[in-house]
Amino acid sequence: MSQFDVAVIGSGPGGYVAAIRCAQLGMKTAIIEKYNTLGGTCLNVGCIPSKAMLDSSHHYEDAVKHFEEHGIEIPGEVKVNLEKMIARKQAVVDQTTKGVQFLMDKNKITVFHGLGSFTNANTISIQKADGGEETIEAKYTIIATGSKPASLPFIEIDKDRIITSTEALELKEIPKHMIIIGGGVIGLELGQVYKRLGAEVSVIEFMDRIIPGMDGALSKELMKVMKKQKVKFFLSHKVKSVKREGDEVIVTADDKKGQEIAFKGDYCLVSVGRRPYTDGLNAEAAGVKLDEIGRVIVDEHLRTNVENIYAIGDVVRGAMLAHKAEEEGTMVAELLAGQKPHIDYNLIPGVVYTWPEVAAVGKTEEELKEAGVAYKVGQFPMRALGRARASMDIDGFVKILADAKTDEVLGVHMIGARCADLITEAVTAMEFRASAEDMARMSHAHPTYAEAVKEAALAATEDRALHV
Repeated sequence: MSQFDVAVIGSGPGGYVAAIRCAQLGMKTAIIEKYNTLGGTCLNVGCIPSKAMLDSSHHYEDAVKHFEEHGIEIPGEVKVNLEKMIARKQAVVDQTTKGVQFLMDKNKITVFHGLGSFTNANTISIQKADGGEETIEAKYTIIATGSKPASLPFIEIDKDRIITSTEALELKEIPKHMIIIGGGVIGLELGQVYKRLGAEVSVIEFMDRIIPGMDGALSKELMKVMKKQKVKFFLSHKVKSVKREGDEVIVTADDKKGQEIAFKGDYCLVSVGRRPYTDGLNAEAAGVKLDEIGRVIVDEHLRTNVENIYAIGDVVRGAMLAHKAEEEGTMVAELLAGQKPHIDYNLIPGVVYTWPEVAAVGKTEEELKEAGVAYKVGQFPMRALGRARASMDIDGFVKILADAKTDEVLGVHMIGARCADLITEAVTAMEFRASAEDMARMSHAHPTYAEAVKEAALAATEDRALHV
């Protein structure tokens, strides 16, 4: 029986990063992955392939709608080759997952493919796809089994017409009308992909706004922009049934007045969040406790109730974000090595990769109001930037929330071109507890989108933005 210092169950961003850091710190490390490729949901059917599809569809939309204005003329009709687009997406996925395998080899991490199940707190059985079985022992185990798409009790996902995000990345045709249940990150991103390619898209959301976990101003602005892109929204609608009749899907919902409405389309994307994935883990054999919704219960150091078993990422409490999982994987590895790492969960940024992109870190305005914190607001529109006008990406704004007395930045919320990258400036500033004045005094290159951050900080300090 092979013995290891650390065994990591799951090879997503949290799992493989944890394994690498453990190996860097001198621990003999194994990683167990149920599927044939490494990388988990993020690399295979989540973050990476969806961004590939978003980028490809964005290029197509630019060619159809904007090239002529830029003085670029294309003879003939611009057409979508969905098969080739999806093949490119898969090539990106394959290259990325092979990169993870390279990192495992480089760091001398032993990789096992198969379903990892606890026999006891120190022993893990690995059920292989060919029916074989292997058992290993580990001094410590890190559970990093991630999450799966959630559904509603009355919906039967047939993976053909009634689909999850996984199937939406592999469609053989462009939908005529895609009905999306859920106005969160995943639904909006994939909805924008297929809207660009020519589908009619209807988003049905139970809450009274889209991306409900983010600042209300971002929700309002994103919906305004996506409405201009001809995406239809039905807020405060409670879905009651989803039925398939041949190649047609019928979704029935009650609106906020209680009136029943039927939506008909050829595809229905169920995008109501994700659930922690512990199927087959046999956590009870190790004595590991789960909560009422199936998450692994951990303390502030990500340790379970069993002393030598830890858990990270989507399978524990907190935001289901790949970068959050990576930070947790690194933290656990360093804790096992006797170090004293720390994660500030308030400074884990959130991003929606639509166009315009949406990004945020820290407290929302709603949260500050609820907590009774006195704050001030600085906001600056992207359309006032020379760089935005040059690129024709003028939608959106940057909004900075600062403490009314100390001027410390409490939250930064932005929507616009390249905000997924711009948000890191805010994370860095808040990590060092910068004031709005600090951010306003920093020189920002001109012309850039980042100038909106400086201007919003100026607006938060005595309303002294320069270019509005």
